[in-house]
Amino acid sequence: MMQNKTIQFMAQRKVAAAFSILLLLGSIFSLIVNKLEFGLDFTGGTQLEIGFETPINLNVVRDTLREQGLKNSSVVYYGAETDVLIRMQGSLKDIAVNQLETRLQNKYGTQIPVELSKQGLSSIQYAERLLIGVGDDQQLVVEDIFPADKYGPVETEKTEGGLAVMLATSIDETISGELIKALRAATEGEVELRRTEFVGPQIGEELRDDGGLGMLFALVVVMVYVALRFQFKFSVGAVTALAHDVIIVLGFFSILRLDFDLTVLAAVLAVIGYSLNDTIVVSDRIRENFRKMRKGSAEEVINVSLTQTLERTLITSLTTLLVLIALFVFGGELIHGFATALIVGIVVGTYSSIYVAANVLMMMNISKEDLIVPEKEGAELDSLP
Repeated sequence: MMQNKTIQFMAQRKVAAAFSILLLLGSIFSLIVNKLEFGLDFTGGTQLEIGFETPINLNVVRDTLREQGLKNSSVVYYGAETDVLIRMQGSLKDIAVNQLETRLQNKYGTQIPVELSKQGLSSIQYAERLLIGVGDDQQLVVEDIFPADKYGPVETEKTEGGLAVMLATSIDETISGELIKALRAATEGEVELRRTEFVGPQIGEELRDDGGLGMLFALVVVMVYVALRFQFKFSVGAVTALAHDVIIVLGFFSILRLDFDLTVLAAVLAVIGYSLNDTIVVSDRIRENFRKMRKGSAEEVINVSLTQTLERTLITSLTTLLVLIALFVFGGELIHGFATALIVGIVVGTYSSIYVAANVLMMMNISKEDLIVPEKEGAELDSLP
């Protein structure tokens, strides 16, 4: 009766294995070629917190940023709809220098390097010194590049490398001031720059390394736990399924060029825990049925176990997905990456707990003998009166 209702999962295990291998190869290839698009948390960059007098449409802010030449910026609400958080890769000074180089190239038709230097300021009234690499045969019209209404008083002097330009206002303050001025023109009401924060690349590199070590540590601990709780072959299957899930989630972000930040890393670690929970439930049922079913091959026992846990697995996954879809749609841009990683991870994790972990057990020739509890020495003597 039970066998008539049993779904023959393992009959398709070779097809499932080929499908998993294709997904893994595609993910690994993309990770090697495209790599991950690390977000501000890992690369370092600038965060601006801006307050508006009235609720603001984020598209207005994004359009203003593009008009100011601040591309590839992330714009999200920071609490209320009057508070906006802008994230940009790189420091404001680096962004301003790149903009100056672009402006010089557009005007003179050639690449002219711009370098920041704090040395040799001719007067304490000047906050920034720029070294512009113009040749002897090239005349730089300073008023066109550094208009007084934007940069304030400008002083120049000849140097060995070209021309030194001293500015009364630092270029990072200039670029943020121009942004606030443009936002005021595009919106109704007052606009206030509340906070400017820079995340250094060294901190970002440290977070990236610690995150990678955290994932590896989680996999090792899982393998040890499952080996002690069940049996070594089960631990190999569980860790293989977890590595399968993590690589595919990372590959998904690499292929679509989605930002990988700390929230996504947290989601990947959550995927490890979620997928492990499913795998533990399936493994426990497989172990139980190996001991209960006196007849039947390993394939039959695994098919019965997977069929018995299928309803529980699908209900758990679907209810979790409903919450995550709601978060993705209504949660805002700040947690899109988190929700996306979990949605992909849960779909892949549900598949891997059925086909990857169980498939590894079949490949390692799991049998009843592997699950027999060894008798202690002297147990027979202890039972004698």
